[in-house]
Amino acid sequence: MSVADHALAAEVIPGVRVVQLKPHVDARGRFIESYRQEWFPGRPAMVQGNRSDSEPHVLRGLHYHLKQADYWYVPAGRVFVALADLRRGSPTRGRVATLELGDGRDLGVYIPPGVAHGYYAIERSTMTYQVDRYYDPDDELGVAWDDPALAIPWPLIMDGPPLLSPRDQKNPPQSELDPARLPP
Repeated sequence: MSVADHALAAEVIPGVRVVQLKPHVDARGRFIESYRQEWFPGRPAMVQGNRSDSEPHVLRGLHYHLKQADYWYVPAGRVFVALADLRRGSPTRGRVATLELGDGRDLGVYIPPGVAHGYYAIERSTMTYQVDRYYDPDDELGVAWDDPALAIPWPLIMDGPPLLSPRDQKNPPQSELDPARLPP
């Protein structure tokens, strides 16, 4: 899939934005500007940066927030990203978009509140992500990664279920989410 296809895949969910990053390469190596606030006019500034390292076959998510937005970039490795619009008032509620980050795909992805997000490590990977709110355990929500209603085409590289955290193993299907904890 080309970079243009990735951008189109994410654009099916309003508020999601894929940014094509521009590497600068010379004899010394490579430099890339991975984030600029001006790329996201009218959106809150990012206040916390995080890093997640994953072994192959690890799946993180699906997570969603009522208040927090995320910005993801994968400087090493390769991950398959899945996004699902859970916002009750969205014209694309229930729609899923997928794309790959890393492995020479110099893309960043902005994920607004209410859009469930998760990723599967196709190979050992490092993801850096920024958020526009400090960690709040009350805003850490989840939906099952394998919910048949979402029908996400995860590219599992091994037989059997992916490696999940205990928290993610307990995420319910969309049909069992508490209506009071769904995004507007």
